[in-house]
Amino acid sequence: MMNKILISLLAGIASASHGATMTADQSNAMAGLASSCIHKEYPNSVKHYFSGPQDVRSPKDMHPVFYGCLDWHSSVHGHWLLVRLLNTNPDLQNREKIIKQLDQSFNATNIGAELAYFNRPGSGTSYERPYGLAWFLQLTAELRQWQDPMSQKWLKALKPLENKIVSNVEAWLPKLAYPIRVGEHSQTAFAFGLMLDWARVSNNEKFELQLSQRVKDYYAADRNCPLSYEPSGQDFLSPCLAEADLMRRVMPQKAYSIWLGEFLPMIPKDGSGDWIKLATVTDRSDGKLAHLDGLNLSRTWMLDGIASALPDTDERKKSIVAAANTHRKGSLPVVMGDLHYMGSHWLGSFATYLVTDRGL
Repeated sequence: MMNKILISLLAGIASASHGATMTADQSNAMAGLASSCIHKEYPNSVKHYFSGPQDVRSPKDMHPVFYGCLDWHSSVHGHWLLVRLLNTNPDLQNREKIIKQLDQSFNATNIGAELAYFNRPGSGTSYERPYGLAWFLQLTAELRQWQDPMSQKWLKALKPLENKIVSNVEAWLPKLAYPIRVGEHSQTAFAFGLMLDWARVSNNEKFELQLSQRVKDYYAADRNCPLSYEPSGQDFLSPCLAEADLMRRVMPQKAYSIWLGEFLPMIPKDGSGDWIKLATVTDRSDGKLAHLDGLNLSRTWMLDGIASALPDTDERKKSIVAAANTHRKGSLPVVMGDLHYMGSHWLGSFATYLVTDRGL
């Protein structure tokens, strides 16, 4: 029954025009996915550096905040999803329950243990870099923008870990000689977009300047991105579209329009949307193959972002919007359907990011 309800709700989202806000019922369905897993310890996929037998520990012991939803980064953006919906929907169902869940997570003792993990020798400086770190900053950006006493309490608790993460990224950027152009967690373009958005929300001009310059160093000279090579078999991010969505954040409109024409010259000017095809998912119980459901969602918000940076007179804009709408209609009605936990533990965050226009 729940799957049928979710399919119906998301079908309504898919049929709505871009920019429409989520209904209360739609928000409730999304929140239910994250609420059911942020404190669900097992099953769990742990990426953990063992320096000796003393490092054999349970997920919750290592990460008393972000141990649920299968892995650390999914737990982070599951928490973000709940904060996002509390922020955007004051009538959210089970609001008090969700606040209690978040209050259970975001306390100084728990955050201290998470910080200790990042300070451990071996893998602490590279842990969850860059994807999980970017989502953590998206979480604290959301807390800054939600004007509620609880959000400020939680932000204060998370601030030491935020400081550590920003420091790690600041130290890493000068040493990263090349961007990472894959379609999974290590991709830099998507992560840098979230990080830039955080820098602007938090008014961290130093970090914004450093990251903006590195983005230009990495990507400004790129031409003829091989979009026809996408997707790879387990992508959940488009290397080409993520880069184009990132560059709109660091370039003025006229310069961006010229750059986009050289970077993605295949975008048509006839208003057609079939120049980029929906990815086909063959087995949603396979965590890697299920990534392609996320690809269809992330492509949608990236196309929305690209279109938002172009003037209405740009002849490519209609084709970009058409491709986004095709992906929106093809992905939202199925993402919360009859899914295996390999998809349901994280796809709600992607759908929420899309439908609430978080990246715009």
